[in-house]
Amino acid sequence: MADRATIVTGASSGIGLAIAQMLGEEGYGVTMSARRPEKLEAAVAQLQGEGLDVHGVPANVADEEEIRAVIAAHRERYGRLDVLVNNAGVGVGALLGDIQSKRLDMQLEVNIRSIVIFYRECLELLQQAAAEHHNALVVNTSSISGKRGEAWLSVYSATKHAVVGWTEAMNKELATQGIKSTALCPAFVDTAMTDFIKEHVKAEEMIRPQDIAESVRFLLRTSPACVVPEIMFVRPGDSL
Repeated sequence: MADRATIVTGASSGIGLAIAQMLGEEGYGVTMSARRPEKLEAAVAQLQGEGLDVHGVPANVADEEEIRAVIAAHRERYGRLDVLVNNAGVGVGALLGDIQSKRLDMQLEVNIRSIVIFYRECLELLQQAAAEHHNALVVNTSSISGKRGEAWLSVYSATKHAVVGWTEAMNKELATQGIKSTALCPAFVDTAMTDFIKEHVKAEEMIRPQDIAESVRFLLRTSPACVVPEIMFVRPGDSL
């Protein structure tokens, strides 16, 4: 049984996979979750092949019952939760007049509603970890779009602003209990999610998923006296 354990959503590729790998290297037992079972299975096999203590639980985080199933499987395997990484997200671009209600709801459900439910359902486990070492951590993947409004990505941008606001609220509510929250706000990261822009911004000029993972490694090492509310990642020459 791992001394510490974590849940990472959106863990089959990109930022989530990089964070799951880093946490496994740090000795955490890792429950990896993602929507597509075949991609998740391949990612889990990759990290298990590196000798890391990981397992996968496929889930669509837009479904509350599937969120509960992830947490139940994690509790059964590890019995504790020290770090929760709410990384699952989806973005669909559209001009205002072209926004489809189905895609609007999907972004609201995955990008913010699921985070609220994960916090609520994981609260007892996080409180138990905080009572032990006063340094439980929740990492919420926002975006640089959560710091500045973006045309065409307006719904995505609004949900990512909500992630930043939710993180701030949770620090005010939970940080004195030893449960700290950080919002990660990266600009373009070299993942499948940014393929739409790679004709204009070369992949090699984008932030790396490992850059984001290393920021989480830093958060693991901060003392209980230190809360980092958010971290922004921009490319050289960019600014807010």
